[in-house]
Amino acid sequence: MPPRDTRRPDRVAEGIRMEVATFLAEDVRDPRVRAVLITVTAVEVTRDLGHATVFVSIMASDAERAAALEGLASTAGHLRARVGRALRLRVAPEILFKFDESVARAARIETLLASVRPSDPPGDGPASDA
Repeated sequence: MPPRDTRRPDRVAEGIRMEVATFLAEDVRDPRVRAVLITVTAVEVTRDLGHATVFVSIMASDAERAAALEGLASTAGHLRARVGRALRLRVAPEILFKFDESVARAARIETLLASVRPSDPPGDGPASDA
């Protein structure tokens, strides 16, 4: 019996990430999804390749983000078929979209850090020879 390819879920996840990103950039027709900027940040696939969780960052208000996630959920069936054909999988994984909060948190942290940083830190100015 040949050894199991433990990297296959990683390769399939990367293929799904690329296919979903291409779909969102070029082919999506749902106005809830087209109205906002969506970035695919990661994809996690179960070892049996039955389920794929697609993490997305959505730059929009809370209401627009909720509507975009609903739109993404409605396109999941179409995307499943597209991914299956593109990656030549016998059974394409179920696709679930989840909002990735890491990008929003990083932006919030940057904003907070910028507000507490002194504008002209002591010791960084010209040295006096007195």
